[in-house]
Amino acid sequence: VQLQASGGGLVQTGGSLRLSCAASGLIFNNYVMAWFRQAPGKEREFVSALDRSGVRKNYNDSVKGRFTVSRDNAKNTVYLQMDSLKPEDTAVYYCAASPTTNFYNRNPTGYSYWGQGTQVTVSS
Repeated sequence: VQLQASGGGLVQTGGSLRLSCAASGLIFNNYVMAWFRQAPGKEREFVSALDRSGVRKNYNDSVKGRFTVSRDNAKNTVYLQMDSLKPEDTAVYYCAASPTTNFYNRNPTGYSYWGQGTQVTVSS
């Protein structure tokens, strides 16, 4: 199984980025997909998750209204559209896959597979 995250970069406060995570080696639409992030010196933090169909979604309150998670099961890809970015959004962003149906799981231990991470830096 491979999860390949991309799309990170350097952006100014208020800017936007779109992260992508391409999955291979698994039956993609059998997995809940999620995004986590980890800033230096901090624990890995849940950002967002969505169910297998992409209809039901779950967001950390800190990103609600600014970030949008989506998936394209035909392309085995999950996306994270990030708008109105803030310096506190600076972190390495990871995509993750869980073989359960629980898209409310915010605990990293509930996810079986992880991407390599992509750096997002928001300058003030």
